[in-house]
Amino acid sequence: MRSLSQLALQTADEIPGFGDDPWWLVLLKSVAIFVLLLLLTLFNIVYERKAVARMQHRVGPNRTGPWGTLQSLADGMKLILKETITPRNVDRVVYILAPVIAAVPAFMIFAVIPLGPEVSIFGVRTPLQLTDTPVAVLLVLAIASVGVYGIVLGGWSSGSTYPLLGGIRSTAQVISYEIAMGLSWVAVFLFAGSMSTSQIVDAQERIWYAVVLLPSFAVYLISMVGETNRAPFDLPEAEGELVAGFMTEYSSVKYMMFFLAEYINMVNVSAIAVTLFLGGWRAPWPISAIGDGYFNTGWWPLLWFLAKVILLVFVYIWLRGTLPRIRYDQFMRFGWKVLIPVSLGWILVVAAMRLAFNEGLERRDILIWGGAFVAVMLLVSLLVPERKPDLRGAAPPAEADLTAGGHPVPPMPGQESVAGRVQAAEPSAAGEERLNA
Repeated sequence: MRSLSQLALQTADEIPGFGDDPWWLVLLKSVAIFVLLLLLTLFNIVYERKAVARMQHRVGPNRTGPWGTLQSLADGMKLILKETITPRNVDRVVYILAPVIAAVPAFMIFAVIPLGPEVSIFGVRTPLQLTDTPVAVLLVLAIASVGVYGIVLGGWSSGSTYPLLGGIRSTAQVISYEIAMGLSWVAVFLFAGSMSTSQIVDAQERIWYAVVLLPSFAVYLISMVGETNRAPFDLPEAEGELVAGFMTEYSSVKYMMFFLAEYINMVNVSAIAVTLFLGGWRAPWPISAIGDGYFNTGWWPLLWFLAKVILLVFVYIWLRGTLPRIRYDQFMRFGWKVLIPVSLGWILVVAAMRLAFNEGLERRDILIWGGAFVAVMLLVSLLVPERKPDLRGAAPPAEADLTAGGHPVPPMPGQESVAGRVQAAEPSAAGEERLNA
Protein backbone atom coordinates (compact mmCIF):
# COMPACT_ATOMS: atom_id res chain seq x y z
CA MET A 1 0.00 0.00 0.00
CA ARG A 2 1.21 3.48 -0.86
CA SER A 3 1.76 6.02 1.86
CA LEU A 4 0.04 9.40 1.96
CA SER A 5 3.31 11.15 1.08
CA GLN A 6 3.65 9.04 -2.08
CA LEU A 7 0.06 9.88 -3.02
CA ALA A 8 0.72 13.58 -2.50
CA LEU A 9 3.81 13.50 -4.75
CA GLN A 10 1.87 11.82 -7.55
CA THR A 11 0.91 14.30 -10.29
CA ALA A 12 -2.45 14.53 -11.99
CA ASP A 13 -0.91 13.46 -15.30
CA GLU A 14 -0.11 10.05 -13.76
CA ILE A 15 -3.82 9.27 -13.32
CA PRO A 16 -4.78 7.48 -16.55
CA GLY A 17 -7.19 9.33 -18.84
CA PHE A 18 -6.86 12.81 -17.34
CA GLY A 19 -4.94 15.91 -18.43
CA ASP A 20 -5.23 15.39 -22.20
CA ASP A 21 -8.64 16.93 -22.99
CA PRO A 22 -8.73 19.89 -25.40
CA TRP A 23 -9.86 23.25 -24.00
CA TRP A 24 -13.26 23.17 -25.71
CA LEU A 25 -14.04 19.78 -24.18
CA VAL A 26 -13.09 21.02 -20.68
CA LEU A 27 -15.39 24.02 -21.21
CA LEU A 28 -18.19 21.74 -22.44
CA LYS A 29 -17.87 19.49 -19.40
CA SER A 30 -17.91 22.50 -17.05
CA VAL A 31 -21.09 23.91 -18.62
CA ALA A 32 -22.72 20.45 -18.57
CA ILE A 33 -22.01 20.05 -14.83
CA PHE A 34 -23.40 23.54 -14.13
CA VAL A 35 -26.59 22.82 -16.07
CA LEU A 36 -26.94 19.35 -14.50
CA LEU A 37 -26.77 20.78 -10.98
CA LEU A 38 -29.34 23.47 -11.79
CA LEU A 39 -31.72 20.92 -13.30
CA LEU A 40 -31.28 18.57 -10.33
CA THR A 41 -32.06 21.47 -7.98
CA LEU A 42 -35.29 22.27 -9.84
CA PHE A 43 -36.19 18.58 -9.84
CA ASN A 44 -35.37 17.99 -6.16
CA ILE A 45 -37.51 20.88 -4.93
CA VAL A 46 -40.61 19.50 -6.67
CA TYR A 47 -39.56 15.95 -5.76
CA GLU A 48 -39.33 16.87 -2.08
CA ARG A 49 -42.62 18.74 -2.00
CA LYS A 50 -44.45 15.95 -3.81
CA ALA A 51 -42.96 13.20 -1.64
CA VAL A 52 -43.63 14.99 1.66
CA ALA A 53 -47.17 15.76 0.49
CA ARG A 54 -47.74 12.07 -0.21
CA MET A 55 -46.39 11.17 3.25
CA GLN A 56 -48.81 13.67 4.80
CA HIS A 57 -51.76 12.62 2.59
CA ARG A 58 -51.79 15.93 0.70
CA VAL A 59 -51.74 16.76 -2.99
CA GLY A 60 -48.65 18.95 -3.15
CA PRO A 61 -47.80 21.31 -6.05
CA ASN A 62 -50.25 20.77 -8.92
CA ARG A 63 -50.88 24.19 -10.48
CA THR A 64 -47.74 25.36 -12.27
CA GLY A 65 -46.87 23.22 -15.27
CA PRO A 66 -47.99 19.63 -15.95
CA TRP A 67 -48.73 18.02 -12.56
CA GLY A 68 -46.95 20.91 -10.84
CA THR A 69 -43.54 20.05 -12.31
CA LEU A 70 -42.63 23.70 -12.97
CA GLN A 71 -43.36 24.90 -9.44
CA SER A 72 -39.70 25.24 -8.46
CA LEU A 73 -38.99 27.27 -11.62
CA ALA A 74 -41.89 29.59 -10.75
CA ASP A 75 -40.56 29.96 -7.19
CA GLY A 76 -37.12 30.89 -8.53
CA MET A 77 -38.56 33.54 -10.85
CA LYS A 78 -40.62 34.92 -7.96
CA LEU A 79 -37.50 35.30 -5.79
CA ILE A 80 -35.60 37.01 -8.62
CA LEU A 81 -38.39 39.56 -9.13
CA LYS A 82 -38.83 40.30 -5.42
CA GLU A 83 -37.63 43.60 -3.99
CA THR A 84 -34.24 43.42 -2.28
CA ILE A 85 -34.43 44.69 1.30
CA THR A 86 -31.13 45.52 2.99
CA PRO A 87 -31.18 46.29 6.74
CA ARG A 88 -29.50 49.48 7.93
CA ASN A 89 -26.88 47.92 10.26
CA VAL A 90 -25.36 45.35 7.88
CA ASP A 91 -21.74 45.17 6.82
CA ARG A 92 -22.63 45.74 3.18
CA VAL A 93 -19.60 44.16 1.48
CA VAL A 94 -19.64 40.96 3.54
CA TYR A 95 -23.45 40.87 3.44
CA ILE A 96 -23.38 40.74 -0.37
CA LEU A 97 -20.42 38.36 -0.67
CA ALA A 98 -21.73 35.78 1.85
CA PRO A 99 -24.33 34.17 -0.50
CA VAL A 100 -21.72 34.01 -3.26
CA ILE A 101 -19.22 32.30 -0.94
CA ALA A 102 -21.91 29.76 -0.01
CA ALA A 103 -23.03 29.01 -3.58
CA VAL A 104 -19.80 28.94 -5.61
CA PRO A 105 -18.05 26.06 -3.72
CA ALA A 106 -21.22 24.01 -4.09
CA PHE A 107 -20.74 23.98 -7.88
CA MET A 108 -17.01 23.15 -7.62
CA ILE A 109 -17.33 19.82 -5.80
CA PHE A 110 -18.77 18.01 -8.83
CA ALA A 111 -15.55 18.66 -10.77
CA VAL A 112 -13.93 15.55 -9.27
CA ILE A 113 -17.01 13.30 -9.21
CA PRO A 114 -16.87 10.49 -11.84
CA LEU A 115 -20.20 10.30 -13.69
CA GLY A 116 -19.26 7.41 -15.95
CA PRO A 117 -16.45 5.57 -17.76
CA GLU A 118 -14.65 6.69 -20.88
CA VAL A 119 -16.98 7.75 -23.70
CA SER A 120 -16.71 9.42 -27.08
CA ILE A 121 -17.72 13.11 -27.27
CA PHE A 122 -17.53 14.56 -30.81
CA GLY A 123 -14.94 11.95 -31.71
CA VAL A 124 -12.71 12.47 -28.64
CA ARG A 125 -12.36 9.68 -26.09
CA THR A 126 -12.66 11.13 -22.59
CA PRO A 127 -13.89 10.03 -19.15
CA LEU A 128 -17.22 11.36 -17.89
CA GLN A 129 -15.42 13.40 -15.25
CA LEU A 130 -14.06 16.93 -15.43
CA THR A 131 -10.80 16.24 -13.61
CA ASP A 132 -9.18 14.07 -10.96
CA THR A 133 -6.27 14.37 -8.55
CA PRO A 134 -4.44 11.94 -6.28
CA VAL A 135 -6.11 13.68 -3.29
CA ALA A 136 -9.49 14.39 -4.87
CA VAL A 137 -11.50 13.35 -1.79
CA LEU A 138 -9.51 15.71 0.43
CA LEU A 139 -10.13 18.45 -2.12
CA VAL A 140 -13.86 17.83 -1.72
CA LEU A 141 -13.55 18.18 2.05
CA ALA A 142 -11.61 21.43 1.68
CA ILE A 143 -14.18 22.93 -0.72
CA ALA A 144 -17.04 21.95 1.58
CA SER A 145 -15.25 23.68 4.48
CA VAL A 146 -15.03 26.91 2.49
CA GLY A 147 -18.77 26.86 1.80
CA VAL A 148 -19.66 27.21 5.47
CA TYR A 149 -17.93 30.59 5.58
CA GLY A 150 -20.84 31.94 3.56
CA ILE A 151 -23.26 30.90 6.28
CA VAL A 152 -21.11 32.23 9.12
CA LEU A 153 -20.36 35.56 7.43
CA GLY A 154 -23.99 35.94 6.36
CA GLY A 155 -25.11 35.61 9.96
CA TRP A 156 -22.39 37.92 11.29
CA SER A 157 -22.81 40.66 8.68
CA SER A 158 -26.59 40.93 9.13
CA GLY A 159 -26.21 42.94 12.33
CA SER A 160 -28.98 41.02 14.08
CA THR A 161 -29.11 38.57 16.98
CA TYR A 162 -30.87 35.60 15.39
CA PRO A 163 -28.66 35.43 12.26
CA LEU A 164 -25.58 35.64 14.49
CA LEU A 165 -26.81 32.72 16.60
CA GLY A 166 -27.50 30.74 13.42
CA GLY A 167 -23.98 31.44 12.13
CA ILE A 168 -22.39 30.37 15.43
CA ARG A 169 -24.43 27.18 15.46
CA SER A 170 -23.39 26.43 11.91
CA THR A 171 -19.70 26.81 12.75
CA ALA A 172 -19.88 24.34 15.63
CA GLN A 173 -22.09 21.96 13.65
CA VAL A 174 -19.88 21.81 10.56
CA ILE A 175 -16.67 21.42 12.58
CA SER A 176 -18.19 18.54 14.56
CA TYR A 177 -19.72 16.61 11.68
CA GLU A 178 -16.92 17.22 9.19
CA ILE A 179 -14.63 15.38 11.62
CA ALA A 180 -16.98 12.39 11.66
CA MET A 181 -17.41 12.61 7.88
CA GLY A 182 -13.67 12.67 7.26
CA LEU A 183 -13.09 9.74 9.61
CA SER A 184 -15.72 7.70 7.74
CA TRP A 185 -13.61 8.09 4.58
CA VAL A 186 -10.41 6.74 6.11
CA ALA A 187 -11.55 3.12 5.88
CA VAL A 188 -12.27 3.67 2.17
CA PHE A 189 -8.73 4.99 1.65
CA LEU A 190 -7.30 1.94 3.42
CA PHE A 191 -9.24 -0.50 1.24
CA ALA A 192 -8.85 1.33 -2.10
CA GLY A 193 -5.23 2.40 -1.55
CA SER A 194 -5.98 5.75 -3.17
CA MET A 195 -7.74 9.08 -2.62
CA SER A 196 -8.54 9.50 -6.30
CA THR A 197 -12.29 9.30 -6.91
CA SER A 198 -11.93 7.47 -10.22
CA GLN A 199 -9.59 4.87 -8.70
CA ILE A 200 -11.93 4.37 -5.72
CA VAL A 201 -14.75 3.59 -8.15
CA ASP A 202 -12.49 1.16 -10.02
CA ALA A 203 -11.65 -0.58 -6.73
CA GLN A 204 -15.37 -1.36 -6.21
CA GLU A 205 -15.66 -3.46 -9.37
CA ARG A 206 -16.24 -6.69 -7.40
CA ILE A 207 -18.09 -5.46 -4.30
CA TRP A 208 -19.35 -2.09 -3.09
CA TYR A 209 -17.75 -0.59 0.01
CA ALA A 210 -21.19 0.00 1.55
CA VAL A 211 -21.22 -3.77 2.15
CA VAL A 212 -17.71 -4.38 3.48
CA LEU A 213 -17.50 -1.00 5.26
CA LEU A 214 -21.06 -0.76 6.55
CA PRO A 215 -20.19 1.15 9.78
CA SER A 216 -18.35 3.80 7.75
CA PHE A 217 -21.32 4.09 5.39
CA ALA A 218 -23.74 4.50 8.31
CA VAL A 219 -21.58 7.21 9.92
CA TYR A 220 -21.32 9.03 6.60
CA LEU A 221 -25.08 8.96 6.01
CA ILE A 222 -25.69 10.61 9.39
CA SER A 223 -22.84 13.09 8.96
CA MET A 224 -23.94 14.22 5.52
CA VAL A 225 -27.37 15.22 6.87
CA GLY A 226 -25.72 17.25 9.64
CA GLU A 227 -23.19 18.75 7.22
CA THR A 228 -25.88 20.10 4.89
CA ASN A 229 -28.09 21.53 7.68
CA ARG A 230 -31.10 19.45 6.75
CA ALA A 231 -33.92 18.23 9.01
CA PRO A 232 -33.74 16.89 11.66
CA PHE A 233 -30.33 18.63 11.90
CA ASP A 234 -31.30 22.03 10.42
CA LEU A 235 -30.38 23.86 13.62
CA PRO A 236 -28.54 26.88 12.09
CA GLU A 237 -31.90 27.93 10.59
CA ALA A 238 -34.30 26.49 13.17
CA GLU A 239 -37.49 28.38 12.29
CA GLY A 240 -39.18 27.67 15.60
CA GLU A 241 -36.48 29.37 17.67
CA LEU A 242 -34.31 31.44 15.30
CA VAL A 243 -36.96 32.66 12.78
CA ALA A 244 -34.88 31.63 9.74
CA GLY A 245 -31.44 31.53 11.32
CA PHE A 246 -28.57 33.02 9.34
CA MET A 247 -30.93 33.88 6.44
CA THR A 248 -33.34 36.02 8.48
CA GLU A 249 -32.17 39.36 7.03
CA TYR A 250 -31.83 38.13 3.42
CA SER A 251 -34.34 38.43 0.60
CA SER A 252 -34.70 38.15 -3.18
CA VAL A 253 -31.69 36.83 -5.14
CA LYS A 254 -29.35 36.63 -2.13
CA TYR A 255 -31.83 34.46 -0.24
CA MET A 256 -32.23 32.30 -3.36
CA MET A 257 -28.45 31.71 -3.52
CA PHE A 258 -28.42 30.33 0.03
CA PHE A 259 -31.37 28.14 -0.90
CA LEU A 260 -29.59 27.02 -4.10
CA ALA A 261 -26.40 26.16 -2.18
CA GLU A 262 -28.36 23.97 0.25
CA TYR A 263 -30.00 21.89 -2.48
CA ILE A 264 -26.81 21.57 -4.54
CA ASN A 265 -24.93 20.42 -1.44
CA MET A 266 -27.59 17.72 -0.99
CA VAL A 267 -26.68 16.44 -4.46
CA ASN A 268 -22.95 16.80 -3.74
CA VAL A 269 -22.88 14.72 -0.57
CA SER A 270 -25.17 12.14 -2.19
CA ALA A 271 -22.80 11.91 -5.15
CA ILE A 272 -19.85 11.45 -2.77
CA ALA A 273 -21.71 8.64 -1.00
CA VAL A 274 -22.36 7.00 -4.37
CA THR A 275 -18.70 7.37 -5.37
CA LEU A 276 -17.13 6.13 -2.14
CA PHE A 277 -19.60 3.48 -0.99
CA LEU A 278 -22.15 2.54 -3.69
CA GLY A 279 -19.90 1.63 -6.60
CA GLY A 280 -20.01 5.02 -8.31
CA TRP A 281 -21.41 4.80 -11.83
CA ARG A 282 -21.41 0.99 -11.89
CA ALA A 283 -24.73 -0.77 -12.42
CA PRO A 284 -26.21 -2.68 -9.47
CA TRP A 285 -26.27 -6.45 -9.51
CA PRO A 286 -27.76 -8.33 -11.39
CA ILE A 287 -27.87 -5.66 -14.13
CA SER A 288 -24.05 -5.49 -14.07
CA ALA A 289 -23.87 -9.21 -14.95
CA ILE A 290 -25.96 -8.90 -18.12
CA GLY A 291 -24.06 -9.16 -21.39
CA ASP A 292 -20.58 -9.30 -19.80
CA GLY A 293 -20.92 -5.84 -18.28
CA TYR A 294 -22.59 -4.18 -21.27
CA PHE A 295 -24.56 -1.82 -18.98
CA ASN A 296 -21.30 -0.59 -17.44
CA THR A 297 -20.10 0.83 -20.74
CA GLY A 298 -21.00 3.84 -22.85
CA TRP A 299 -23.59 6.27 -21.52
CA TRP A 300 -25.54 3.72 -19.45
CA PRO A 301 -23.48 4.34 -16.27
CA LEU A 302 -24.67 7.97 -16.18
CA LEU A 303 -28.20 6.62 -15.67
CA TRP A 304 -27.14 4.38 -12.76
CA PHE A 305 -25.22 7.22 -11.14
CA LEU A 306 -28.18 9.62 -11.29
CA ALA A 307 -30.55 6.91 -10.03
CA LYS A 308 -28.37 6.30 -6.97
CA VAL A 309 -28.10 10.04 -6.27
CA ILE A 310 -31.88 10.50 -6.48
CA LEU A 311 -32.36 7.51 -4.17
CA LEU A 312 -30.11 9.14 -1.54
CA VAL A 313 -31.94 12.45 -1.98
CA PHE A 314 -35.10 10.53 -1.13
CA VAL A 315 -33.41 9.54 2.16
CA TYR A 316 -33.16 13.27 2.91
CA ILE A 317 -36.85 13.72 2.12
CA TRP A 318 -37.79 10.68 4.15
CA LEU A 319 -35.99 12.02 7.21
CA ARG A 320 -37.57 15.44 6.80
CA GLY A 321 -41.06 13.97 6.60
CA THR A 322 -40.74 11.59 9.54
CA LEU A 323 -38.33 12.88 12.21
CA PRO A 324 -38.76 15.98 14.40
CA ARG A 325 -35.93 18.44 14.91
CA ILE A 326 -33.73 17.45 17.84
CA ARG A 327 -32.25 19.75 20.48
CA TYR A 328 -28.90 21.33 19.75
CA ASP A 329 -27.19 19.82 22.82
CA GLN A 330 -28.42 16.34 21.83
CA PHE A 331 -27.14 16.88 18.31
CA MET A 332 -23.65 17.96 19.41
CA ARG A 333 -23.43 15.21 22.03
CA PHE A 334 -24.29 12.60 19.41
CA GLY A 335 -21.57 13.85 17.08
CA TRP A 336 -18.73 14.07 19.62
CA LYS A 337 -19.61 11.16 21.92
CA VAL A 338 -21.03 8.62 19.46
CA LEU A 339 -20.06 9.17 15.82
CA ILE A 340 -16.43 10.19 16.33
CA PRO A 341 -15.54 7.41 18.84
CA VAL A 342 -17.30 4.79 16.70
CA SER A 343 -15.38 6.00 13.63
CA LEU A 344 -12.04 5.86 15.43
CA GLY A 345 -12.71 2.36 16.73
CA TRP A 346 -13.80 1.14 13.29
CA ILE A 347 -10.66 2.60 11.69
CA LEU A 348 -8.53 0.54 14.08
CA VAL A 349 -10.47 -2.60 13.15
CA VAL A 350 -10.11 -1.94 9.41
CA ALA A 351 -6.40 -1.15 9.75
CA ALA A 352 -5.87 -4.42 11.65
CA MET A 353 -7.74 -6.34 8.95
CA ARG A 354 -5.67 -4.79 6.17
CA LEU A 355 -2.47 -5.57 8.05
CA ALA A 356 -3.59 -9.16 8.50
CA PHE A 357 -4.34 -9.47 4.77
CA ASN A 358 -0.94 -8.01 3.90
CA GLU A 359 0.76 -10.49 6.23
CA GLY A 360 -0.85 -13.35 4.33
CA LEU A 361 -3.44 -14.50 6.86
CA GLU A 362 -6.46 -16.30 5.46
CA ARG A 363 -9.83 -14.56 5.50
CA ARG A 364 -11.36 -17.52 7.35
CA ASP A 365 -8.84 -17.24 10.20
CA ILE A 366 -9.44 -13.50 10.50
CA LEU A 367 -13.19 -14.01 10.72
CA ILE A 368 -12.83 -16.81 13.29
CA TRP A 369 -10.49 -14.84 15.57
CA GLY A 370 -12.46 -11.64 15.10
CA GLY A 371 -15.73 -13.40 15.92
CA ALA A 372 -14.17 -14.99 19.01
CA PHE A 373 -12.96 -11.60 20.22
CA VAL A 374 -16.41 -10.04 19.75
CA ALA A 375 -18.04 -12.99 21.56
CA VAL A 376 -15.64 -12.65 24.52
CA MET A 377 -16.30 -8.91 24.78
CA LEU A 378 -20.07 -9.48 24.74
CA LEU A 379 -19.74 -12.16 27.42
CA VAL A 380 -17.64 -9.87 29.62
CA SER A 381 -20.18 -7.04 29.21
CA LEU A 382 -22.96 -9.39 30.35
CA LEU A 383 -21.05 -10.76 33.36
CA VAL A 384 -19.82 -7.42 34.72
CA PRO A 385 -22.56 -6.07 37.03
CA GLU A 386 -23.92 -2.65 36.32
CA ARG A 387 -22.66 -0.09 38.81
CA LYS A 388 -25.47 1.96 40.29
CA PRO A 389 -24.91 5.27 42.06
CA ASP A 390 -25.10 5.25 45.86
CA LEU A 391 -27.84 7.69 46.81
CA ARG A 392 -27.54 7.14 50.57
CA GLY A 393 -26.70 10.31 52.41
CA ALA A 394 -27.38 12.46 49.37
CA ALA A 395 -28.24 16.07 50.06
CA PRO A 396 -31.93 16.97 49.70
CA PRO A 397 -32.86 18.84 46.53
CA ALA A 398 -32.21 22.55 46.73
CA GLU A 399 -35.07 24.98 46.49
CA ALA A 400 -34.92 27.80 44.00
CA ASP A 401 -37.21 30.67 43.08
CA LEU A 402 -37.45 30.16 39.33
CA THR A 403 -39.23 33.47 38.72
CA ALA A 404 -36.76 35.72 40.55
CA GLY A 405 -35.34 37.15 37.31
CA GLY A 406 -38.71 38.05 35.90
CA HIS A 407 -38.82 35.17 33.38
CA PRO A 408 -39.92 31.66 34.45
CA VAL A 409 -37.37 28.97 33.70
CA PRO A 410 -37.50 25.17 34.18
CA PRO A 411 -35.77 23.80 37.31
CA MET A 412 -32.25 22.42 37.11
CA PRO A 413 -31.64 18.77 38.06
CA GLY A 414 -32.01 18.45 41.83
CA GLN A 415 -33.89 21.73 42.26
CA GLU A 416 -37.44 22.25 43.44
CA SER A 417 -39.51 25.26 42.50
CA VAL A 418 -40.60 27.37 45.48
CA ALA A 419 -42.91 29.44 43.29
CA GLY A 420 -44.60 26.33 41.97
CA ARG A 421 -45.47 25.12 45.48
CA VAL A 422 -46.79 28.55 46.45
CA GLN A 423 -48.97 28.75 43.34
CA ALA A 424 -50.26 25.25 43.95
CA ALA A 425 -51.19 26.14 47.52
CA GLU A 426 -53.08 29.35 46.70
CA PRO A 427 -56.22 27.75 45.18
CA SER A 428 -56.66 25.48 48.20
CA ALA A 429 -56.44 28.48 50.59
CA ALA A 430 -58.93 30.44 48.52
CA GLY A 431 -61.28 27.48 48.51
CA GLU A 432 -61.05 27.19 52.28
CA GLU A 433 -62.02 30.88 52.66
CA ARG A 434 -65.05 30.34 50.44
CA LEU A 435 -66.09 27.39 52.56
CA ASN A 436 -65.80 29.45 55.77
CA ALA A 437 -67.90 32.24 54.23
